[in-house]
Amino acid sequence: MHTIDLDLKTKFIRGFSDKTRLQIVNILKSGEKTVSQIVEAVQGNQSNISQHLACLKGCGIIVGRQEGKYIYYALRNEQILSLIQLLDEVYEQVQNEMMACDNPIME
Repeated sequence: MHTIDLDLKTKFIRGFSDKTRLQIVNILKSGEKTVSQIVEAVQGNQSNISQHLACLKGCGIIVGRQEGKYIYYALRNEQILSLIQLLDEVYEQVQNEMMACDNPIME
């Protein structure tokens, strides 16, 4: 495998590695939302949420479409939704081990 492939995969996975971004992704599992709806659901500020949306979009996880003065964000496709659902399922299986893990590299 080429180094660039691993670098891009790392960037993609890093898109999921933030609490706020995971909150946004979980919100979008139920369908597209405006920035205002996402800000309200996350209870964050617009500037911070916009930065996270840009990151998720740049990582290829979400897409945005403009309709009038609103931008609607959604998960890119069904494969992303399936990946998130699979991550949730695997998490359910390993959460006890993760809670017991005190390896500082995992923080």
